[in-house]
Amino acid sequence: MDQESNEETTVFINKENINGGETTDPDRSTPKRAKWDRKLDFILSLVGYSVGVSNLWRFPYLCLRNGGGAFLIPFFFFLLVTGIPLFYMEVCLGQFSATSPLFVWKLCPLFKGIGWGACIVSGITSIYYVAVIAWNMFYLINAFYPTLPWSTCDNWWNTGSCIGPVHGNAITLNTSMAVALLNSTPSSLLEVINESSALSRNTSMMNVSVAGEEAKTATEEFWQYYVLRKSDGVEEMGSLQPHLVGCLFVSWLLVFLCLIKGVKSLGKVVYVTALFPYLLLTILLIRGVLLPGAVDGIKFYVYPEFSRLATFSVWIEAAIQVFFSLGPAWGSIMTMSSFNDFNNNCFRDSIIVSLADGLTSFYSGFVVFSVVGFMAKEANVSVTDIATQGPGLALVAYPEAIGKLPLPQLWAVFFFLMLIMLGLDTQFGMVENLVVGIMDAFPRRLSKYRTLVTAGVSMTFFLLGLPITMNGGIYIFQLMDWFTTAFCLFVCSFLECIVIGWIYGVDRFGRDIELMLGRRPGILMKFCWCISTPLIMLTIFIVTLSAYQMPTYDGYTYPVIARAIGFVFAMLPIIPLPFFMVLELSKAKGTLWERFLFTLRPASDWKPSKKEYQHGYKTEGHEFILPLKSLLPRRTHVRQK
Repeated sequence: MDQESNEETTVFINKENINGGETTDPDRSTPKRAKWDRKLDFILSLVGYSVGVSNLWRFPYLCLRNGGGAFLIPFFFFLLVTGIPLFYMEVCLGQFSATSPLFVWKLCPLFKGIGWGACIVSGITSIYYVAVIAWNMFYLINAFYPTLPWSTCDNWWNTGSCIGPVHGNAITLNTSMAVALLNSTPSSLLEVINESSALSRNTSMMNVSVAGEEAKTATEEFWQYYVLRKSDGVEEMGSLQPHLVGCLFVSWLLVFLCLIKGVKSLGKVVYVTALFPYLLLTILLIRGVLLPGAVDGIKFYVYPEFSRLATFSVWIEAAIQVFFSLGPAWGSIMTMSSFNDFNNNCFRDSIIVSLADGLTSFYSGFVVFSVVGFMAKEANVSVTDIATQGPGLALVAYPEAIGKLPLPQLWAVFFFLMLIMLGLDTQFGMVENLVVGIMDAFPRRLSKYRTLVTAGVSMTFFLLGLPITMNGGIYIFQLMDWFTTAFCLFVCSFLECIVIGWIYGVDRFGRDIELMLGRRPGILMKFCWCISTPLIMLTIFIVTLSAYQMPTYDGYTYPVIARAIGFVFAMLPIIPLPFFMVLELSKAKGTLWERFLFTLRPASDWKPSKKEYQHGYKTEGHEFILPLKSLLPRRTHVRQK
């Protein structure tokens, strides 16, 4: 195959002859791939992609639930033995090949479906993840009102059982509730007071029973009855909510504008979206630690309970948090790395980004629990009764605390602006992964239409996300979030390690890295790729599968048809694996065993992206070497090309 066509792939499903491929006219060269303007552009883009809203609303809660400061031991352990090796491996693959995940797996055609699965996961997640940005955008708009609308019970969406700000045992009810109490017996009123003083839920909603109805705080009613305008179930989808449609459109418009020129525009945007949240976090932390009760909240967060380390589930949750926080197996890491210079020090970058992600999670915990401690003191309850996770923390608990501060509008703007930027950075990585995959499939035809491709992807996914803006949209969101990443990411990560360590060969992969960095990875990194990381991924998959439960939302149980649709979401990223296995085996020649061995070897067009190294880089005659042999001290031998 001519050198000029080594990086070319002209169709989505690789149509070249697996036994050599078709030659391409050397005069029709592949368009030159864009590069990051500065090395810092790449680092900040990866930091922005990895550090997302889960760092703020999940990690602190996991620390509290799993031994406080003691949880940091398994967390950073898995960051070192699983997170960094996986992250580094994907950065190396993207930088070496300078192509998207759809075509990286030419190194082992039988497992080409791994790349397709990653892009499918990114696509499905992009549909519902942007809804989080839209919700926060709507909160940001409402933060500019003279009175924060989620802090009072006198709005049109509030019910008769709305509970206003809670201070100790004092509860402020709205007008209609006061009328109801005047017409009730004294014992009913006492029941209300007694219920309110015995708050023992694990969220900040502080529900009590009022006149036979479950009462909700003003913040929760704002979330459920004004932001979501939630129906009773997925069977009642209702209609599109204009306020959410508008916020969803603006969110996608921001994504499109920031990615309009690919890494050239993204590399400039991340200096704001990746760095500004740290400034806002610091401002919120300073304000938080000055609140009464903040020290109690921080103590609950960091106080080590070492006995919890003997619990198996603590280690599993730490591994899962590391995995989902860094974001391997989604394809975005490979995509952004593909725009690096071939000799960029990607090992250094991987260490910087991985540690930045882990330390940001730890840092954000102080921000969250300083405010949680304040809320607990205000409500005269324990911190454990206040702590929660997920959207309930970001969109219910924290806004409720903000409403009690002086200048609440200022802190609300800071908080929701920070969440929007954290969400946008992660969305950038997933959408860029999709756009680059399409561009790499048709490089000559689409190289001049990058803007149109980005606009087309953004508009398509905006339309696909419209059901989430309906009255029953939160149920769709929960269903997609619950099933999409449940199994496939662990399977794909496991297979990535098996392919690189055991099939392509960790020794050959080390020689590829040596071309880029001038040195091979150490024995510990090889051990992680071949042994520890795949074992950990397999263990997490088995535990997740055995303990898997059907999703619920606010007490609502999904019907059978909804669960079936959820399983479809779970299987979509897995389907490409057997599909491409059958496809590649059918294209190869010989007996079934010969075809199997042939499709395990790198394709003829698998080459380093730098042309100086392409000459003499051989893919034929690939030998399968057991990783254990590669891990042993090497004797002097002739270097294999």
